[in-house]
Amino acid sequence: MSPERAGTLPEQKSSGVPREKRSILDNFVHLRQTRGMSKKRRKPDLPSRTATKILVLHGPNLNMLGSREPTIYGRESLESINARLTSAAKGGGVALEVFQSNQEGALIERVHAAKVGRVSWIIVNPGGLTHTSVALRDAFASVDIPFIEVHLSNIYAREPFRRHSYFSDLAVGTICGLGTRGYDLALQFAMQSS
Repeated sequence: MSPERAGTLPEQKSSGVPREKRSILDNFVHLRQTRGMSKKRRKPDLPSRTATKILVLHGPNLNMLGSREPTIYGRESLESINARLTSAAKGGGVALEVFQSNQEGALIERVHAAKVGRVSWIIVNPGGLTHTSVALRDAFASVDIPFIEVHLSNIYAREPFRRHSYFSDLAVGTICGLGTRGYDLALQFAMQSS
């Protein structure tokens, strides 16, 4: 019996091919030979998948976007940002939740709830808590959900106290200085990485 009929490739064809790929090729040859012999095929059982869930967290004072220091933070409102992100997520087949609070404790509770709610990514603009909140940082460390830190302004080109983030070393990435479009870039990355 020739090697092709036995379900293996001839040695000269498989030389130089790593063992794991040769095994795949061997199975392909076997499938090709037995294709007509099998009974009617049924669809493989695929695990059920829920839609990816992304949470966008907005920290203190971000509810004032559009009117708060527009030369630094721009003129777009938080409602407009959230609507744009929700539309983009829906177009990508992703469930998006948004949450804003001026209270550190409420943000911590929402991060904890994200783990229970099976959120797969978090996009966070901690606002002023970026430079002060060890407690919110600890919440992110405790849930082990990948997150992207977003800042509208370039925090490294501002006052010295704004140049330190308690979150950036835990974050998958940090986007700053790109205005409200930083949220869009973070969402694109999270959707493509899920």
